[in-house]
Amino acid sequence: MKVVGVEGISPQQVQEELQRGAKFVIYNYCISVIVMTFKRGSDIYYIRPGENRIVKGLGFTLLSLVAGWWGFPWGPIYTVTSLVTNFSGGKDVTAEVAASILPRATAYAPVGAGYPQQQPGGYPPQPGAYPPPPGAVDPNASTPPNYYSQPPR
Repeated sequence: MKVVGVEGISPQQVQEELQRGAKFVIYNYCISVIVMTFKRGSDIYYIRPGENRIVKGLGFTLLSLVAGWWGFPWGPIYTVTSLVTNFSGGKDVTAEVAASILPRATAYAPVGAGYPQQQPGGYPPQPGAYPPPPGAVDPNASTPPNYYSQPPR
């Protein structure tokens, strides 16, 4: 999905502005044609600190007001839900977008920085794992268990 409003801004600047209150939002709009009604989301909009989220989404609100009512029965229902979403400032998707576009500290953590190291061949089997990983042997079992049989009836 396209992010509108971040053109020419570095990820560091975006991160600083997010800490000061910037948001990423999606606005809803609704278009109806007699018996067909389409409810869609806009592109993601970057709202800088101090910008009004409601004013930024007025175009989508007006589109829903003009073209959304005409479909029966979902036109009025989807139009009202779009208006409620847009008049509340749009759907806030800041956490999802920030997690996907901003670099994460854990992705570049040096070895030995407090993160557990993975053993060669994967993680060791956990006690009580069902069924146990392939090749795991229970030292207390006299015969290997059959995990694929049905219980008696």
